[in-house]
Amino acid sequence: MVRVAYVQLAGCCGCLVSLADTYERLLDILDSIELVYCQTLMDEREIPECDVAIVEGAVCLNDEHMLEEVEELEEHADTIVALGACASTGNFMRLSRGNQQAAPTHEAFVPLTEVADVDYAVPGCPPAPEAIERFLTLLLEGQEELLEPFAKLAEGKTEYCGCDLMYHVVNKSMCMGCGTCAAACPTRAIEIVDGRPVVNENRCIKCGACFTQCPRTIWPGDEVIKELIMGGE
Repeated sequence: MVRVAYVQLAGCCGCLVSLADTYERLLDILDSIELVYCQTLMDEREIPECDVAIVEGAVCLNDEHMLEEVEELEEHADTIVALGACASTGNFMRLSRGNQQAAPTHEAFVPLTEVADVDYAVPGCPPAPEAIERFLTLLLEGQEELLEPFAKLAEGKTEYCGCDLMYHVVNKSMCMGCGTCAAACPTRAIEIVDGRPVVNENRCIKCGACFTQCPRTIWPGDEVIKELIMGGE
């Protein structure tokens, strides 16, 4: 039985809703896990020892309690998963600048991947229920080769956004005009014009959906792209 903790940091809880939307698809998985921590479902004050910690939301650097919670994560969890764009890339939380009436000092937010040793990251705002189900299945089955893209995303390269799509794909003449990026964008910040994506920077929330869904980004990393384009120079 795999002990799982579900931790919510600063965000909108959309990832939890998406997880709940998996419904019957998760029934087989639920037989293999024991949920030991979840603020929404149980009255637990501290994160217990667990095999896997699934974390949604960004980290507020001005929140002492939240920073202590991140420390607990690293101490008590064998594997840490950043679920959703806020935890993996920063998402719209990167655009927060404070001055909120409820908590005016909460002005600095970073993704979990920048402040903790994260093993895997699942992109999306929120991640699709099918993506969550598939990831959890691979994780429980120990399919390390198929989990490699999720591990790569967790390495702290957090600038995935529409601008990176233009730089790494379109400007490198690698775009094939499939429209996957526009279909993946949750804020309609991307429009396909003359067979190529055009990014509206005012709408882009830096969730990484377009970049990670693009079939030309080649998830294993920049070295693979460099090898293909420059012959490894």
